[in-house]
Amino acid sequence: MNKSATIKLFLPFGNAQGIRTAEISNWSGKAVAAPRSELKHFMSREELKNPGVYFLIGDDEESGVPLLYIGEAESVTYRLKQHLSKEFWNSVIAVFSKDENLTKAHVRYLEGRLIEIALDVGKCKLVNGKGGGSKLPESDLHDMEVFLSRVAQLLPVLGCNFLTPTAVVASATDLHNALYCARKGAKATGVRSPNGFMVFKGSTAVKEFQKATYTSGKWIIKLRDQLVQTGGLVLQGGFYVFAKDIEFASPSAAAAVVMGGSAQGPAVWKNADGKSLKDLEVGSGGFEVMDGGP
Repeated sequence: MNKSATIKLFLPFGNAQGIRTAEISNWSGKAVAAPRSELKHFMSREELKNPGVYFLIGDDEESGVPLLYIGEAESVTYRLKQHLSKEFWNSVIAVFSKDENLTKAHVRYLEGRLIEIALDVGKCKLVNGKGGGSKLPESDLHDMEVFLSRVAQLLPVLGCNFLTPTAVVASATDLHNALYCARKGAKATGVRSPNGFMVFKGSTAVKEFQKATYTSGKWIIKLRDQLVQTGGLVLQGGFYVFAKDIEFASPSAAAAVVMGGSAQGPAVWKNADGKSLKDLEVGSGGFEVMDGGP
């Protein structure tokens, strides 16, 4: 279970989309985030001359797949100057120690572990596939794992959730809460989730898109391509198989990938008794579900 945390955000220029700093109470670490447009102010910060790990965040311009570069440096400022030729990234986050106790060995270890975590979570495509890593004494190893747990709590607050596993809100075997969606032999199981709708590992999706998808549903093609590229969907036989639990922005987006075309998610996701998600939510909450797609 994650530890509770009090997070302090500070906006040096009063702009929530500009430079932000973030700290957790009783933790020696600190993070600074900025869009690339604020790079001059970002790199002028004194603390970024110290050892730390950093994240360059962007998107593949052709596929739209989220891209992430995880690096380490004895001087984050100096290392970032070497990345100016990389066009993909639009924002940066750096994490360091306020008490300046992070060494080169520490940040090399953190880089290696962060890359391992990002690959395991699979929400983005890593620009650098592996880090150097570093062997540490047992006590330092423990300290760095604690440091990592705090970094994982802090990053989503700064807009980077690529290291956060999709929260499993229900078991795939919990048939009482599960909802189902099927088309042409493909069958998926899922549930409502905190950020939309989760489809469980082992579910299947159709291989072929519906004809209308090529004209009015190109976002569905793009979304499925992203999932294939990040390893979420794997082609096996005549179907795409969900290689892990995947959370979508809405029930309709989840259904569209499963069915290969636009779908009214609240209507097509049904429980074992044939009752739709829409009916279930209207019945339990007294309101009508509004769901417009992705």
